[in-house]
Amino acid sequence: MKRIFTIVMLLAAVATATAAKPKFEVKHVEPLSWWVGMNTPLQLMINAEGVADCDVQILPADNGVAVKAIHKADSPNYIFVDVAISDDAVAGDYTLRFTLGKRKYDYTYTIAERREGSRERESFTTADFVYLIMPDRFANGDPTNDSTEDTAEKANRSNPGRRHGGDLQGMIDHLDYIADLGATAIWSTPLLLDDENGASYHGYSCSNYYLIDPRYGSNELFKTYVEECHKRNLKVIMDIVPNHSSTSHWWYDDLPFEDWVHKWDSYTQSNWTFSTNMDFNASKSDLYQMESGWFDRTMADMNLDNEYLLNYFKQWAVWWIEYSNLDGFRVDTYPYNEKIPMSQWCKAVMEEYPNFNIVGEVWTSSIPQLAYWQGGNANKDGFDSHLKSIMDFPLHDAIRAAMTEYDKRGGWGAGMTRVYDVLSHDFVYHDLSNMMIMAGNHDTDRVGDVVDGDPRRMKIVAALLATLRGMPQMLYGDELMFRSTDRSKGHPTLRVDFPGGWPGDKKNLFDRAQHAGAEKDVFDYTHTLFNWRKNKEVIHTGKTLHFIDRDNTYAYFRYNDNDVVFVYVNNTEHECTIPWDRYAEISANLTVGRDVVTGEEVVMHGKRVSPMSVLIVEF
Repeated sequence: MKRIFTIVMLLAAVATATAAKPKFEVKHVEPLSWWVGMNTPLQLMINAEGVADCDVQILPADNGVAVKAIHKADSPNYIFVDVAISDDAVAGDYTLRFTLGKRKYDYTYTIAERREGSRERESFTTADFVYLIMPDRFANGDPTNDSTEDTAEKANRSNPGRRHGGDLQGMIDHLDYIADLGATAIWSTPLLLDDENGASYHGYSCSNYYLIDPRYGSNELFKTYVEECHKRNLKVIMDIVPNHSSTSHWWYDDLPFEDWVHKWDSYTQSNWTFSTNMDFNASKSDLYQMESGWFDRTMADMNLDNEYLLNYFKQWAVWWIEYSNLDGFRVDTYPYNEKIPMSQWCKAVMEEYPNFNIVGEVWTSSIPQLAYWQGGNANKDGFDSHLKSIMDFPLHDAIRAAMTEYDKRGGWGAGMTRVYDVLSHDFVYHDLSNMMIMAGNHDTDRVGDVVDGDPRRMKIVAALLATLRGMPQMLYGDELMFRSTDRSKGHPTLRVDFPGGWPGDKKNLFDRAQHAGAEKDVFDYTHTLFNWRKNKEVIHTGKTLHFIDRDNTYAYFRYNDNDVVFVYVNNTEHECTIPWDRYAEISANLTVGRDVVTGEEVVMHGKRVSPMSVLIVEF
């Protein structure tokens, strides 16, 4: 009996010891993979319970890849591993070996060959027309992923604030429509996992920086989407959000460092006053709340002053470019990030890809404040953002205001004078070629609502975007004058579904044969202009000469040494005669040109322009 008791006790002891030492499991290694020949240093963030007590090796040890240093975090469940990769390292699968006492655990990590010519990739420029898509509202190419078991919010197309089922496959299915319109680049709102319980369709509350939301598709399908875009000469701009992550992110309940996100004694929102970045009179407390306050209760504000987090975001950006062959970035809420770390982030991306373009959302009507954020600007405080491109919200505001003032004479500050005034400040900007111009996006009232469904004014907007300096961007459906379903209910109702993008839709507006009335009028006009613009270098890189008139008309020339385009906007309800002799400093030797829209010959002297219309003439 004593012997039996002893055996039982020994078995119990073994069971207890086994229970005390659960199987070691690596939960996350990010970046997910890497490449030979990268300029960006590789620092792996490894998440596993108790990983801080492990030693780490990379095997085989003689292929040019090795552990350089191991850094512990505040949480024992993270380590940050610096990896040295020689220029002649062998591409392939490597083993991360974790050693804990006498136990060893292996994890496979891939160091791949880099795509040929990757570093020299080109990006979006003034030669491009950018088409903005909100994926959930564009087209549902795969109804089987509308709701998934591993995500919280389920599809409910009847609710404008919920997911409707649009996805990557739907975008792929309609790339020909976008290319035919004349677009040469696509910016889609974020496609990464947003696992909130509600309103997750917008994508700006990221729950996993390395995972395409399964309701949109997969990482592999995103690569396919980029490939399909490139086949049609469409560039791909990825929308990214380093300023904040979701509180549903996998790391949120166990942050690597205490200062990984900004913490407050009680919930504190940003004060939204990013002028504190350049205001000599601003208090430090206002600046701190601006950049450290949260965007929303579910959007934790990231602390880019943490060097490990900053490295994480540098590598994350480079990983997506290299992995999926991206052409550009759009950065959400740019000025709300800590500006010095974000400057370093931009610089790091550009050092890896010298021709890459990054456009930042700097939502301000102040021209000097906007100019401050463009890289290379001569700021008095010496700050350089290294941010290549900025979004021209002052011009956005002016165009929209002018379209509501068509019944005014213009005067000193109304109608088309607003557009003239904004462009008269172009001397403030460092680089006019790297400014994205738009009249609307996914966060503003639909342009169709601003012009109250008037196709004449909608076409004026299209003409301005097609001929003014900068890189034009248009929100999906504006080419058909989409309108909100109920403006009183805010953003969700302007983010309308594209008719024809869902099985069973009564009308398919992806099919030009089904366009009718005003939608056909606006589409055909937009289609003509932006296909013409594709090969019009004078519009891409030419100079501007404009003339002030206070009668709610606007005249300007785009010109270079070889080409001239004249644009005359009649933003009134009466016919106007073009005062051609008034433009003699440039028009003296220009008498007959070609109407870009109709293709007809135009005699300029005495030419009359219909109410609420634009004449575009090339010489």
